[in-house]
Amino acid sequence: MSPFRLTRTLPQDAASAALRADVLTGLTSTPKWLPPKWFYDERGSELFEEITALPEYYPTRAEREILVARAGEIAEATGARTLVELGSGSSEKTRFLLDALTGLRGYVPVDVSRSALTGAGRALAAERPGLDVHALIADFTAGLTLPDTPGPRLVAFLGGTIGNLLPDERAVFLAAVRSLLSPGDTLLLGTDLVKDEQDLVRAYDDAAGVTAAFNKNVLSVVNRELDADFAPAAFEHVALWNAEREWIEMRLRSRTAQTVKIRALDLAVEFAAGEELRTEISAKFRQEGIRAELAAGGLDLTHWWTDEGTRFALSLSVVR
Repeated sequence: MSPFRLTRTLPQDAASAALRADVLTGLTSTPKWLPPKWFYDERGSELFEEITALPEYYPTRAEREILVARAGEIAEATGARTLVELGSGSSEKTRFLLDALTGLRGYVPVDVSRSALTGAGRALAAERPGLDVHALIADFTAGLTLPDTPGPRLVAFLGGTIGNLLPDERAVFLAAVRSLLSPGDTLLLGTDLVKDEQDLVRAYDDAAGVTAAFNKNVLSVVNRELDADFAPAAFEHVALWNAEREWIEMRLRSRTAQTVKIRALDLAVEFAAGEELRTEISAKFRQEGIRAELAAGGLDLTHWWTDEGTRFALSLSVVR
């Protein structure tokens, strides 16, 4: 069996402290908001896996289509000896890259979930003799130090997750990624593309109601972790397209006037009837916009691949 190592760079209490800070700030803001990372407890992760299989939700299938068709070209263009994956999760899609990168020596999955990293990392280490798997428990949006690994390195950020960041946050993130790279290293970025409004809204408001349950799960997380008394049934799932900013917004709309108590924060939050709590943005992109954002972060876009339906894109960038 090849080596598997796990390093924690995230303090043990970091998630709890971040949740408390986000809930206090977000629920006392106008309008109210919570960041989407709090969807993903065990139940939220299960629901998201269900979402990726829904007929309305195209991004996962579209990105996989590109990886299947273009992994060889990605490998040839990068010559990577180390693959670093941000937000690696189960590392399922990563296998297409691992198969194609024949000169690969090391894989560095980065995630906040110890269980996801351990399960995926040990499986890959067992499957691929000679591959050095060094997993990092870390929050890549809060600064990251990579282990000493052979170059060139390919940093992959898949799934369109960059769209969950606001424009200023994306700028900070891309600059931080650039700081991790050396000449010859590359960034592989997954981005969902602007398309018909109806297709976009359906992807976030499916007929079976799975996304609605996923959205409301954030309330269950706050209830459990911060001794709150949200009633998920008292909120309605809302997904809408913001044409000006070219992003989907997911919100929870209060069905009635209500007061929610968050005992761990000694906080009472008033909701008016019809008031909305924003839980996610999912920005959609155009090639020229991605190119400009990468350039501002010190990266030059060199390759652009889409699925057959031009719904999703993978872009490859090099250090400027």
